[in-house]
Formats: sequence, structure tokens, C-alpha cells
Amino acid sequence: MPNIKSAIKRVKTNATANTQNAQVKSAMRTAVKKADAALVAKDENAKELLSVAVKSLDKAASKGLIHKNAASRQKARLMKKA
Repeated sequence: MPNIKSAIKRVKTNATANTQNAQVKSAMRTAVKKADAALVAKDENAKELLSVAVKSLDKAASKGLIHKNAASRQKARLMKKA
């Protein structure tokens, strides 16, 4: 544990940010998996799930959680299945 006050604050801030980033990234992965499964199964709500997945990928890319090219690649793969 750091002794300097600003370093202590950074540890707390980093822990909070890490928790938030993990939640957003996990939600993104879940949305992509649901959309992929719906597209493969040709469900009627596949288009809705696809739009949710694309939105979550864009959000994660804009926050820097994943690279923008990785988000683009995943969106292209999903769109290809649609």
C-alpha cells in the first residue's frame, strides 16, 4: 500500500475504474454472444440483439476497452451472419 496521499487516491480510483470497465466489457461480450446465437438460430429478435451488440461494441471501443479495429472486426463478422 502506498504511503503518499495522491498514490493512495490513485489506487482507489484505479480499483473503481477497473470494476466499471469489467462490467462494461462483460456486458459487451454477453451481448455479442446473444446476438451471435440468435443469428445462427435465425430467431425473430436477432436484429434487435444485433443492434444491441453493435452499440455495446461501439461503446467499449470509444471508452478504450477494446481496440477500434477489433470492434469493427467483430461487427463485420456479426453483420456477415445477418
